Parts: sequence; structure tokens; C-alpha cells
Amino acid sequence: MSCACLPAHPGPWKSARQTGLYLNEKKTAVAISGGVDSLMAACVLKEQGQDIVGIHFITGFETDLDYAQHLKKYNRLKILNIGKQLRIPIEIVDIRSEFQEKIVDYFTQTYSKGQTPNPCMCCNPIIKFGRILSHAHRLGAQKLATGHYARIKKDPSGNFHLLKGLDSQKDQSYFLARLTQQQLENASFPLGDMQKTEVKQMAAQKGLQPATRDESQDVCFIKHISYREFLGAQKGFEYRPGLIENVNGQVIGEHKGLHLFTIGQRRGINCPADEPYYVIRLDTERNRLTVGTKKDLMSSECKVVEINWIGKEPTTPMEVHTRIRYRSKEAASMVFPQAKSTAMVRFKNPQSAVTPGQGAVFYQDDEILGGGWISPNG
Repeated sequence: MSCACLPAHPGPWKSARQTGLYLNEKKTAVAISGGVDSLMAACVLKEQGQDIVGIHFITGFETDLDYAQHLKKYNRLKILNIGKQLRIPIEIVDIRSEFQEKIVDYFTQTYSKGQTPNPCMCCNPIIKFGRILSHAHRLGAQKLATGHYARIKKDPSGNFHLLKGLDSQKDQSYFLARLTQQQLENASFPLGDMQKTEVKQMAAQKGLQPATRDESQDVCFIKHISYREFLGAQKGFEYRPGLIENVNGQVIGEHKGLHLFTIGQRRGINCPADEPYYVIRLDTERNRLTVGTKKDLMSSECKVVEINWIGKEPTTPMEVHTRIRYRSKEAASMVFPQAKSTAMVRFKNPQSAVTPGQGAVFYQDDEILGGGWISPNG
């Protein structure tokens, strides 16, 4: 599939520093998944007068069909039908190899280390606002829009700020915490000021028919099977049975593979006790699973590494609210910057199941300051 060249008609062009291309400020590409959010993102921008082009990317994990069948039966019949509904062109981009290498392999390797990955926090900066944004620029589009419930604000100094979406139940700013200033400059979130119920109502009123009714999920590439089954089927992924010990080092049972567990998990331990056991630690070097009671899950601090600070990186301690997983509440905490892109986080109140590999995202009011990965060496 060929990429669009620069339009023949004159337009308000400006240079994209990272590509050297000249981009039309009135042209926006929209990442079209097929769901109601991406449809309405395109619809809202079109009604604002933007010249819209859709981009649908193939990861290879959309259906149980092979790629050729998927392209023929799913995309041509459903995704391109969305283009007809919105009266916009839609390009289909094959990113299977990149998605496997950058997202799926990362997912598998993180589990192999005894940690719990967060693929969405990787996908947004690397795939959507990396690979797909670059494709949008080649099409002459200034920005890439998605259906995320989040907001972007530009201050008088020209710096960009990432804010929560107004719909607190659907806010997805957590997953966008690793976007850079340059990526935010080229991003658009048309639904950030809307409620999900409002989006659905507007789509129904306009007669828009999504290609899928599935809601966005944390791991889009695993369907119909468990994480454990998926991992077991990945090439090169190895696991072996081992011992279960309590927090005192006493062996109390056996496990069938550390990949079956994550911090805070209760099910599947199968060791009799007076009170329930929870997973406290996964030791991949010794292949040991450490379990304890609920109070053993509590942590007063953690180390966060590879932090992406959206604005200027802090050099002195500061008060923030930290979210240690997407579904958890923000916890009042103090961030103590250490070496570059690393910090210690001390919670005002101990937090349960602080999990290595998960994203820790820092907030002040509605603004996202940045986010990094919880380290096992805290």
C-alpha cells in the first residue's frame, strides 16, 4: 500500500523536526481500532473541520484467523466500512513483526524475570505514538488522534501537559504517562472532555456502527485463553516446577511454574494454613515462590526506574499521588529523585501488593507528571 504524497493544494504547512516532512496542520490521522471511541474521535475532529485519514494497524492478534483471512474478511468488510460511514479514507498498516518484538516479546520476557508487565504503557509510546505517528506524518498529517480518555494542555511557554480525562471511570491517562513532549505535541485526544455515556449516545444518534463492541482491555493480544496458557505457548518461554516457602524461609509446598503467579495473588497456592496465603515474592534465581499473610503484602516504599518525566525532571523531593497499577487508587506519597530517571517513592500509608514490572505513575491534581517501572530491587 502506497503512502499518500504531499497534497497538491497549498496549505498551512510546518516542519516536523523528527522527520523533515512538511505537515498540514488541518490534517489529522486517527488510529481506527473499530470500536466506538475511535469512530467518535474521527467524527468529532471531522465536525471541527479537520481533514481526516484513518489508520488501522494489524498486530496479528486481532482474531483467530490467519493474516490473509483477517485482511480479507475482517478489515475489508468491517474496517473499510467504517471509512464509508465517516466518509474518510482508511489505510491498513501491517505492524505484526514490530508488535511481536516490542510488545509481545517484552510481555514474555518480563514474566520470565518474575515480574508483571504492563504492555499498554509500552504500546502507546512505541507503537501508537511511535510507529503509527510516523506513518501519519508520511501521510502529511500533523497529528495522530486516538480514542483515549485523556487531555493535553499547552502552556504559554509552549510546554505540553498531560491531564486526566474528565470521565473518572474511563480515564486512561495512566497508560499515556510515558509519552514525551514531542509525542504530546503531535497527539490529539478528542474524547478527553467527554463522558463515555455521551460518546455512546452521540454515536447512536449519528447511526455509527462500530466494527467491534469490545471495550479496550489491558492485554489486547490475548483472547479466549489465560495469560498462563498464552505464555506457555510462546517460543523460548521456559518454566519449571519449584518450591513454595513462607516469609521465614520454611518450605511449605510446591509450584508448577512461577509464571502462574503475580504479587498479591491468592488463588492457586494450595498450601493449608490458618489464614489465607498471598504471593509475596517470586525468586527466579532459586525458582522459589514466597507466600505470606495479607499484612506481609504491605510496603511503605518502592524504587521506580526508567522514569519518563513529561516536564522537567525534578531534582528535589516532592509530594505527589502515585498509582501503582491501573485499577488502584492514587496514594499520597513523596518522591525522592536519585540517579537519572530513578526515584524512591515513600507512601504516606503502606500499599498492598506493590508489584515489580508494573507502572508507577505520578500525579499532582489532574496532571500526570510522568511514570516509570517498579523495580524488584527496592
